[in-house]
Amino acid sequence: MRIDRPALIAQYKFPLDRFQIEAMDVLDVGESVLVAAPTGSGKTVVAEYGISCALVDGKRAFYTAPIKALSNQKFNDLVELYGRDKVGLLTGDNAVNGDAPIVVMTTEVLRNMIYARSRALDDLGVVVLDEVHFIQDSFRGPVWEEVIIHLPRVVKLVCLSATVSNAHEVADWISTVRGMTRFVVEEKRPVELENLFMVGDRTFEREHLFPTLIDGRPNPEGARLEEQSRKLGGRSAGKGRGRRSLYTPSRLDVVERLNEEGLLPAIFFIFSRNGCNEAAESCFKQGLRLTSPDERRRITQIIESRLGDLEDDDLDVLGYPQFVAQLESGIAAHHAGLVPPFKETVEACFVEGLVKIVFATETLAVGINMPARSVVIEKLSKFTGEHHEFLTAGEFTQLTGRAGRRGLDEKGQAVVLWNPFVTFEQVAVLASSRSFRLTSSFRPTYNMAVNLVRSYSSEEARHLLNLSFAQYQTDRDVVKIEARLDRRLEQLAEMRTAAESPYGDIHDFRARIDGTLGMRSESAVEFSLNRLRPGAVIYVDKAKVNGRCVVLATAHRSGGVKLNVLTTQRATLNLSARDFREPVVALGHVQLPEPYAPTNPTFQKTVIERLISMRAEETQWTSPTPGHQAVHPVEDDPDLKARLKAAVQSDRLAREVDELRKQVKARGNSVARKFDRVLKILQDWEYINEWSLTEKGEVLARTFHESDLLVAECLDRGLLDDLDPAAMAGLASVFVYEHRSSEPPPAPWFPSAEVRKKWRRIESVSRELLQTEQSASLNQHRAPDPTYIAIAHAWAAGEGFAEVVEAEELSGGDFVRTMKQLIDLLRQIATMAPSAQTRSSAESAAKLLMRGVVAASSSVPGVAS
Repeated sequence: MRIDRPALIAQYKFPLDRFQIEAMDVLDVGESVLVAAPTGSGKTVVAEYGISCALVDGKRAFYTAPIKALSNQKFNDLVELYGRDKVGLLTGDNAVNGDAPIVVMTTEVLRNMIYARSRALDDLGVVVLDEVHFIQDSFRGPVWEEVIIHLPRVVKLVCLSATVSNAHEVADWISTVRGMTRFVVEEKRPVELENLFMVGDRTFEREHLFPTLIDGRPNPEGARLEEQSRKLGGRSAGKGRGRRSLYTPSRLDVVERLNEEGLLPAIFFIFSRNGCNEAAESCFKQGLRLTSPDERRRITQIIESRLGDLEDDDLDVLGYPQFVAQLESGIAAHHAGLVPPFKETVEACFVEGLVKIVFATETLAVGINMPARSVVIEKLSKFTGEHHEFLTAGEFTQLTGRAGRRGLDEKGQAVVLWNPFVTFEQVAVLASSRSFRLTSSFRPTYNMAVNLVRSYSSEEARHLLNLSFAQYQTDRDVVKIEARLDRRLEQLAEMRTAAESPYGDIHDFRARIDGTLGMRSESAVEFSLNRLRPGAVIYVDKAKVNGRCVVLATAHRSGGVKLNVLTTQRATLNLSARDFREPVVALGHVQLPEPYAPTNPTFQKTVIERLISMRAEETQWTSPTPGHQAVHPVEDDPDLKARLKAAVQSDRLAREVDELRKQVKARGNSVARKFDRVLKILQDWEYINEWSLTEKGEVLARTFHESDLLVAECLDRGLLDDLDPAAMAGLASVFVYEHRSSEPPPAPWFPSAEVRKKWRRIESVSRELLQTEQSASLNQHRAPDPTYIAIAHAWAAGEGFAEVVEAEELSGGDFVRTMKQLIDLLRQIATMAPSAQTRSSAESAAKLLMRGVVAASSSVPGVAS
């Protein structure tokens, strides 16, 4: 132990926990540490100790965070602890006291410093990597690995993470890369968590609220209610007869019940911005008032201090009157559609206990310090933009981590609401799960590749890539891959034996269906679909559906036979011949309930129960339809369906065996092979020549963007040259904006024929690059989108916020976020574009965009602008 530790921790007026002392012991012997502990447990104390040690030793300390909002919060926390003169902030929006001994920054800023070989790293003693579990984020995760791999080894790391089940593996990897790194795990929450379940019951005209788990096992009350509902056929027997007996309590009823139970303040998670807004508005309109006169006066003070810089017209567009009225009643929404000043106002009020209920999307669970007495999770699935996904154990833990305020609550409550599509057992399993394995999302990017070429030899670069966590996990998992391959080979032999028919060659029969009948493979499938009838049980292997399904309906359309099927998860799918690789064989038949009502939930539930209860021996061969001419002796085999199923399964197993063999063959160099494919593209596109950068490569090395190569190539081809600042802002927006609505985007608007022409050339470059990436089996860049050109051009040209947002029906949060991303890109272009005129225009464009609500949303609370 350092002899000066008592002085360094004297500021804390509470006894330190075991894990905090253990982590400090690691730092005292000069080693790095990974601390994995629940939200609110005090991991920051370890970070602050590491920072204090560095300062005493005459070194600098960097604190990195994944998002700007968290960086701003940590900046203010450290200013309060160490003083304003000792703390700086570097994000894409702000540069405050960047030469200070302690600097808070986003992880990307540190990565850029490392590649630029900044002198700021010379006297660096420690780096705190907060929220290091972001390493598994598909887009930003590689940045954490780049920092860990490339940061000078003399710099010690303090890695802070949510509780993960493979902390030892992560620490072992960091030890391999940087030297000894110990892991310290704390699984006990600072405030005990109680999981609760809430369900409405029309039989008794009441809402039940009870523990999800008793002694770590599912509460029998949940199963009892579900059984009671089943006996009633899912319908209430008394008042309200004909309606479902169990129901999801309304949002207002939930909040009022929490208030009665003394469980406010609460965060109510709804995975939809519109849902959050509607919930807050509905509760307010229905008369919910949760604040006292003194609390309302304090809320008004916070609103005035936080939103005073915004123009009245801008506030009106942002729904200010409704926002204030709800906030003063103790009600708020919090999501990415709000402008940062509004979100920060909600956070400030909530931290002081003034807002009692916040309806929030899952983004609130990331980093920001907003603990609550309880949290409510309305649904255990969320829409990804393409389909619904069930929450993982890690996501559930992240959400429930907000429940319980240290020093204020003896317990925190996590309330899950009843949902007709999720069983109580599923809720209980999720509540009791402790598995959250961290996995790497590392992949070589174009910018990473040119920076490796610029900074290292070919051998050194490949060595560094082989140090990635992705490669480490690949190597450690190779034994599991080999064992899985052995199991699949055994299963393949069994399936091939089961497919053998004493009546003839099953493979010849399948070929005859495709060939002798004059059918293409798709036609053979079409032929098999034509035989299916409602109630048929078939095997489906599509996307995330892998198993038996029941045919609900068939239809003959001009495009062929269409099937409507029901999965065991009660999802309905529309399928055609294109969804099957092989002719479809009916595995059996389910008697469909009467009356026939395929969209009715009770009908679907009965079908699934009958499907699940089917035994394998119930699958019997049904002879061909009357008048059908057998095409092969094998059709007389009474077990033909089972043999065809085995043949299809053997094909699937054979493909899996081939894939596993490829994985084994690629062990030890999978990342390097991707790197070689990236290098090949960079050579073909003249960014590198042998093992050195061309002038184009130097530009790419300074391009930090998800479409880095596309941006660099467009700059090299002069597609952003000769533009005035407003046109520059508009055209550059195609690289940052992404239309995510299910509704089609409006037709793009162009300020001139020249800008339209340049856009078409950018689009052509993107198509060329996409084809190249597809051929190389690499991740494809996001295609540019011209939808935002009109908005960016109008804002840069001086139009008001109200006019721009109202005309385009944008949320304030989306407008600000996209503008800030555009400003960041323009600032990069202003330093790296080959043309001096282009650099000047980009710099002017960035300045024109940084005004009004955008500027107000970029300031750091508590720091004078």
